[in-house]
Amino acid sequence: MKTEEVRFVWLFVFFDLPVGSKEQRRAASRFRNFLKDEGFMMLQFSVYARVCRGEDGAMTHIARVTRNLPSVGSVRALQVTDRQYGRMRLLLGEKQPSERPGSAQLVLL
Repeated sequence: MKTEEVRFVWLFVFFDLPVGSKEQRRAASRFRNFLKDEGFMMLQFSVYARVCRGEDGAMTHIARVTRNLPSVGSVRALQVTDRQYGRMRLLLGEKQPSERPGSAQLVLL
């Protein structure tokens, strides 16, 4: 029996949700918390990603996100292969005066 290779894909969710009223802020927070509970990690404030086992796994999570969409706003999903995800580069501009460098202290647990 031939063992199939497991293909992992990354699922990105991008969103732009209104936060003008208290109810809109609650809806946006509920959506972000839903994504975290579903195993998504925050890459940027409105960009979340998670790894899925194959395209079927990604489609399952897309269906869950669809069922939990806020009533207003824009949400997009993008699926990329693990290899494509691995080619992502973090690009940083100049350090802003308000930014502080992280602690250089070593923590042992």
